[in-house]
Amino acid sequence: MYVAEATAHGGRSGYVTSQDGQLELKVAMPPALGGDGNGTNPEQLFAAGFSACFHNALVMVGRRAGLDLSGSTVAAKVGIGPNKQRGYGLAVALSVSLPVLDEDVAAKLVDAAHEVCPYSNATRGNIEVTIVLG
Repeated sequence: MYVAEATAHGGRSGYVTSQDGQLELKVAMPPALGGDGNGTNPEQLFAAGFSACFHNALVMVGRRAGLDLSGSTVAAKVGIGPNKQRGYGLAVALSVSLPVLDEDVAAKLVDAAHEVCPYSNATRGNIEVTIVLG
């Protein structure tokens, strides 16, 4: 249906561009990882993508169920750290706000969104993803 294309120039201390010219960002290591933080980083980009995608999945399943998602938001935190295989891994925490929905209905909607969201499907079984309703 759609393929996004981006290119990294210089790894974590360079810049990234998209094929269509819509994206051109300086990337830098965050201070917590020894960098100067003078640019975005891949974890921020992943958090932005996951939160936008998951929120869209919520809206889609909510609309199908005839639910009001006014004021809803999804925030993502993406952590990076060493894994057991001597490499590095990611962990994601999604914070979902569905202020006008009953908690039980909201929980069912989050579960349904987690089943259809492409980011959820890509990460399931690969990294820890925690979802908190708040």
